[in-house]
Amino acid sequence: MKERTVGFYEVVVVKDGVAKRATNRMDWDGALSDVARADVASRSFEGDSHMVGTVATYDMQDHLLLHRVKDAGEWLSVVNWDTGDLRELEQSAQEGYVDTSVICFLPFGNVIGIMQGGVSAPSHKALETWLNGIQLFPGYQLQVRPVVAHAEMERLKTASGASRVEVKIMANKMGALQERRGGLARTLRVASEAYGEISVTMIISVPKKKELREHREHLLADLEEISDVVSGAERARARLVYSDPGGPEQTRLVELVEHSITAKKRVPATDGEGNSIRIMSAVDAILAAAIEHEDALRLAVDAGDS
Repeated sequence: MKERTVGFYEVVVVKDGVAKRATNRMDWDGALSDVARADVASRSFEGDSHMVGTVATYDMQDHLLLHRVKDAGEWLSVVNWDTGDLRELEQSAQEGYVDTSVICFLPFGNVIGIMQGGVSAPSHKALETWLNGIQLFPGYQLQVRPVVAHAEMERLKTASGASRVEVKIMANKMGALQERRGGLARTLRVASEAYGEISVTMIISVPKKKELREHREHLLADLEEISDVVSGAERARARLVYSDPGGPEQTRLVELVEHSITAKKRVPATDGEGNSIRIMSAVDAILAAAIEHEDALRLAVDAGDS
């Protein structure tokens, strides 16, 4: 079963050349209803490529399918894997072959999740072109930009410990660890000295046992020591521990470097009887990824708590 990437993006409004976040969530439900009722010409736009939007309803919710129409001159063939027979696909004037991306509009902010059906399927920039081309929201110029997770370095200062640290340090950052004496720096430095110019991905996890509290405190201290290096790492996140005098410890997963929020999901194309379920599978995968990353997404677009 193939893994596909779910990317999260925010639709913002461009005014006087400046992209600004909309003050309210746009009426995507109404816009999709308009698309569903429109004829093909009204939901098509031809720029660098010919794109067509259609609406798929799943679990009583509308989702957008954006298609890139393959050029009539592209050579398309089908092979029978049992016989090895090959036949050419010819397009008639009334038909076309398309590459499809599935787009779900999340219930907060103007955040969307996109899964491309293939490498040539419409990207977020193609969606931007299509939205503006068909004037889905007349009078508005829209921009679709990646949702970027905030770096939450300041949270290190208020935590009482760290139960898990994950960092990926590239070779060009190793030199900054030479004078550091903490356990994290030492472990990374030893790996670099042993294997030369390498990138190192390290995960350290401390079990949630009361007697290991000092270990969590020690891990946090070692992380703080290299926080300036971590901020420029390829990837860095930590599950921080916060002590509550009146109750149990609380934990929070924080991102220590800025990065685009994405997720890998397995997406079945057919069910047990061979029927196509790829669109439903894509929607399920996008919405599942959105739930997993909801806190980071809301924080990134200033959408408040769930």
